[in-house]
Amino acid sequence: MFFIFSKVLLILLLPLSWIFALLLYSAFAKNSKRKKRALFIALGLLYVFSMPVFLKLFINVWDVNEMPPKNKKYSCAILLGGFTGVDEAGNGYFNASADRFIEAVKLKDEGTVDKILMSGGSGLLLKGKEFSEADFVVPQLQAVNIPPASLLSENKSRNTLENALFSKRILDSAKVKGPYLLVTSAFHMRRSLLIFKKTGFDVVAYPCDFKTSKSDISISDALLPSAETLGFWNLYTKEMAGYVAYWLKPVHLK
Repeated sequence: MFFIFSKVLLILLLPLSWIFALLLYSAFAKNSKRKKRALFIALGLLYVFSMPVFLKLFINVWDVNEMPPKNKKYSCAILLGGFTGVDEAGNGYFNASADRFIEAVKLKDEGTVDKILMSGGSGLLLKGKEFSEADFVVPQLQAVNIPPASLLSENKSRNTLENALFSKRILDSAKVKGPYLLVTSAFHMRRSLLIFKKTGFDVVAYPCDFKTSKSDISISDALLPSAETLGFWNLYTKEMAGYVAYWLKPVHLK
């Protein structure tokens, strides 16, 4: 129930949802003052959420950028899903966050970690063709010469909380002790760390898939609106909402 509720609530929180609702209200409102007010608010929100400068300033505060100490060994890298998709034929593919996969492979190749635990099932709200992210990714890891003995797989989780709960069972069962490296995108790391630590994990952040940097802000970012920026705000709205929800939500270890 929480999984379904979180998906529906997210739609209501997205900036574009508010902008669209205000524009609709402005189009059909009979009171001229309210009509104008709704239109001005909608245009103001559209300006703020389409200008890259505001997004980049927020990213520089929100994203977790600190890397773990060098030359330290870890028993396992927990690789969180969210970097693949599935086409209409049921075939998996890598998406724009595939840097998570690349960094996990590098950690293993460099000897920083002994094992990789791939955690990810399906996050789709409506069930269609069955696709498990872990079942797709593990063979890809083997294809780049990660030995099967170094791989663990968790293929049932639908969200980050289940990533943590189900991964803990597997690592405890395999007697793989922490601390572990938590590998996920910088934008997703803050929420992931909160959840994993609430479930009793001894994890160290290993962020990757950085969307911008402090030196990446230019004058044009404050002058030219961007449709891509609106899309990124949807991503970060999900992360912020999830962080607050899991900060408030008691976690029951099963």
